[in-house]
Amino acid sequence: MNKKVLIVGGVAGGASAAARIRRLDESAEIVMFERGPHVSFSNCSLPYHLSGIVPEADWLVLVDPETFQVKYKIDARVNSEVVSIDRDQKTITVRNVLTSETYDESYDTLILSPGANPIVPPIEGVKNEHVFVVRNVVDIDKLNQFVKKDGIHDVAVVGGGFIGLEVAENLKKAGFNITLVEAADQVLAPFDYDMVQIAQKTLVDNGVKLIVSDAITAVKADSIVLASGQIVPAQAVVLAIGVRPETALAVAAGLEIGKTGGIKVDHNYLTNDPSIYAVGDAIEVFHRLLHQPTRLALAGPAIRQARAAADHLYGIPHQNKGVIGSSVVEIFDMNFASTGLTIKATERAGFSADSVYVMPGDKVGLMPDVNTMHFKLIYEVPTGRILGAQAAGKGNVDKRVDVIATLITMGGTLEDLKELELCYAPPFGTGRDVVNIAALVALNNLNGSLKEVKVSQVRELVERGAFIVDVREPSEFRHGHLINAVNIPLSQIRDRASEIPRNVPVYLHCRSSARSYNAYMALQGMGYSNIYNIQGSFLGISLFEYYNDQAQNRKKIVTKYNFN
Repeated sequence: MNKKVLIVGGVAGGASAAARIRRLDESAEIVMFERGPHVSFSNCSLPYHLSGIVPEADWLVLVDPETFQVKYKIDARVNSEVVSIDRDQKTITVRNVLTSETYDESYDTLILSPGANPIVPPIEGVKNEHVFVVRNVVDIDKLNQFVKKDGIHDVAVVGGGFIGLEVAENLKKAGFNITLVEAADQVLAPFDYDMVQIAQKTLVDNGVKLIVSDAITAVKADSIVLASGQIVPAQAVVLAIGVRPETALAVAAGLEIGKTGGIKVDHNYLTNDPSIYAVGDAIEVFHRLLHQPTRLALAGPAIRQARAAADHLYGIPHQNKGVIGSSVVEIFDMNFASTGLTIKATERAGFSADSVYVMPGDKVGLMPDVNTMHFKLIYEVPTGRILGAQAAGKGNVDKRVDVIATLITMGGTLEDLKELELCYAPPFGTGRDVVNIAALVALNNLNGSLKEVKVSQVRELVERGAFIVDVREPSEFRHGHLINAVNIPLSQIRDRASEIPRNVPVYLHCRSSARSYNAYMALQGMGYSNIYNIQGSFLGISLFEYYNDQAQNRKKIVTKYNFN
């Protein structure tokens, strides 16, 4: 007897499951239900319609129902909302959203991939016609059509996650005045506070007004009100606060919900009903590093989960390795990628961990388009096991973070990363890649041959009058330096060592920590023991301090910033 498989949700998880089942079983009856008018659309590309990078909304639809039927013999039913599940009878009830008519459909196997719903806070004015969320093609098309109306100049984007940042960027490129509001003290939660300052500076440099540590409390006709009392002009408002797993259907059917609020599944993505699988943004998944349940609303994991569920249905074994959370985003001319744990996540989890921050060039310096790559590597102490990484730059940050994601999955250590052999040619990288350099610095720290302080500690050092040595050349020093730094260039460090005290801690920096490391080793060789290298050095300090200096109007610790 042929299998009858019903799938709820027709985007990443649902469409992938349907396609895999068809490849495995030509005789199966496959019906996919999507309550919206489109299946298999590119969620992640939605914001790019606002700037015209994706010119037409229809381009966002990858496969239409007719193509599913003709090419794959899959019955894809749009405008069809599954409203209930009868587990005893193994049927679902479907409502046609255009006519409100309902009908029942039987199944042998049911796969749930309903996704997640945008979080909409219960505040005044949130249901006004100029307030939007971004979940599907209809949403983005409505927003795009609305902002094109006369009189729309100011748009407030609420939420500093990936969708919020991409919507803000693309609307800014389209010519609107953009204010981005984030209730937390930073945008981009998958990044540590030090690395995210690069993203926040990028937003400000490109004309986005950024407000952090402030929440929306009301929507007015042409503005929003924040918890601080600030009024932000806005003839259009986009809510990108976050998402909640769509579990209403599962809850009503008596399926088990996990402690994180997602549908609970086993390692094969089966629910507590042996005939029902669940995949995608609606489920609870296992975090490979934290060894605990979590949620991860990303397309890549959803697609892998869909394949694994389909394989299990046909007896094909699958090894569930859990998730680590790898992501990348472009913000104007800068790219930001992360994987694994942040330092703040390791602290919450009670891990013994440390990090290094390096910033070499992303390719050989002779190349015309070489750029600095900011790279942070997080590792376990004392094992050296790699736990995470974050990168920012104009180059291929995703390549470097993908390397770290691979090592995390394989249980790699700093020693493995140090010895990793990667592709090299001057237009693509350096003979010792960014990731290799990070491993070497981390090993120096782990093994006790190098002591460093973080860029986030420098303000406190300056304010208490610590002895800081800037080992850059005098011409660099004149163009901007820490207000209490002493300039002793690396080329003079041996001849002028007598100017450096031995009875107090001494902190060394240059532009990017390479020269200051050499100065550190020279002084160590001369018997200095109370010395520290400053991670990130002057470039990192400038980037870390800049946004908060502007936003808080606080006293600078540098005479002039240096971002080059």
